[in-house]
Amino acid sequence: MHDDREVTELDLLIIGAGTGNTILGPDFDDWRVGIVERDLFGGTCMNRGCIPTKMLVYTADLAHQAGDLGRFGIDAEVHGVRWADVVDRVFDRIDPIAPAGEEYREGQSNVTVIRGDGRFVADKTIEVDGVHYRADQIVLAAGARPDMPLIPGLETVPFETSDTIMRRRELPEHLIVIGGGYVASELAHVFGALGSRITIVNRSGQLLRHEDEAVSQRFTECVQRRFEVLLDTDIERVRGVDGDITVDVMDGHGRRSLEGDALLVATGRIPNGDELQVVKTGITLDGAGYVPTDEFYRTEVEGIWALGDITTPLQLKHLANAQGRVVAHNLVHPDDLRPMRATHVPHAVFTHPQVASVGITEQVLRVAGRDYITATQAYGDVAYGWAMEETDGFAKLIADPDSRLLLGAHIIGPHAATLIQQLIQGMELSTTVDQMAHDQLYIHPALGELLENALLQL
Repeated sequence: MHDDREVTELDLLIIGAGTGNTILGPDFDDWRVGIVERDLFGGTCMNRGCIPTKMLVYTADLAHQAGDLGRFGIDAEVHGVRWADVVDRVFDRIDPIAPAGEEYREGQSNVTVIRGDGRFVADKTIEVDGVHYRADQIVLAAGARPDMPLIPGLETVPFETSDTIMRRRELPEHLIVIGGGYVASELAHVFGALGSRITIVNRSGQLLRHEDEAVSQRFTECVQRRFEVLLDTDIERVRGVDGDITVDVMDGHGRRSLEGDALLVATGRIPNGDELQVVKTGITLDGAGYVPTDEFYRTEVEGIWALGDITTPLQLKHLANAQGRVVAHNLVHPDDLRPMRATHVPHAVFTHPQVASVGITEQVLRVAGRDYITATQAYGDVAYGWAMEETDGFAKLIADPDSRLLLGAHIIGPHAATLIQQLIQGMELSTTVDQMAHDQLYIHPALGELLENALLQL
């Protein structure tokens, strides 16, 4: 059936007001731009991801540290947690940002803010609340959403996801966490440190299983000392019982039932390309549902670009920001297309203990049959780590024995996300491990000696 509805023509259509909103600069002042957003400006990171979670993680770190001061001769304890005050402090700071960003865009004469769910209905044509918009240039920056596992009974009970749990008004007494990745690990730390009893139910045999195997193993051991952790465990069903939630599980020891007053489902996030129905504009999603792009972030359809969580399982804000800068340049300079300069994508897990990683893991190199050398340096064997009485943390470095270049760096312990930055820079600049070890001075007795000693081992 022919659809003869009027189409609003634009020069640029951006779908998603998270990183997509950052593309617009002075170069676009004479473009007719539309920004489609169904939720809050700022996207996941600002409203329910990186920023609020890290504000909560920092709060949790303080509470956890207070409970661990006795061994240093300091008598301290957490007398109570005013959870509602914690939530209000976080979101009273965050919540004004989204409407301010939207108001700013609405005040630009060349920008149209289009509120609502967008769906492609034809080539480069999207429908939002019955209105059609078309543009020669389109940027897909619609992000991802929590993945919902197929668990019998899940739809019959109230449960939380990373999108909702941070705004709870009451701290759970017993929080059951389904999942063992970075979202599950960070939020378990937050609620556990602030007073909730935590039970983690994980289908695989380790937490953070995509990290280097040594880091994953050590992290799992650390979390097992803090919380109840059920590994290699399947969930048979979820049900509500007398206002609480019961999770029936099966592991190597048989069946058992877990009872809690809150359930967090944190089994991963999936891209939103399917909800956009990108197939109707000629884009074929890959097997995992992501929008494929080339090195310039062009899709298979000329004039359509994509960036951020909709394109990659590496759902990292710093990666999306870098992609946004590349797309902004390439839109304005079609005869001077540039790829992203950085080739190594680091990440961190802000939990306890903290984890940071860049490059290849040992298990991947071993399966590939590639030659490599490794070095591991414990925090407790360098001066400041010894002063901290840190017994769990370490840095593990992996290098090529011939080129002497660093292939991977994996750190678990205090300030891991900060310490790793020096190694990221060395990898990007093709600095050998020998140059990194010998051609600079490391402050004594700072934690940087953790990396110095690991590099010297190589």
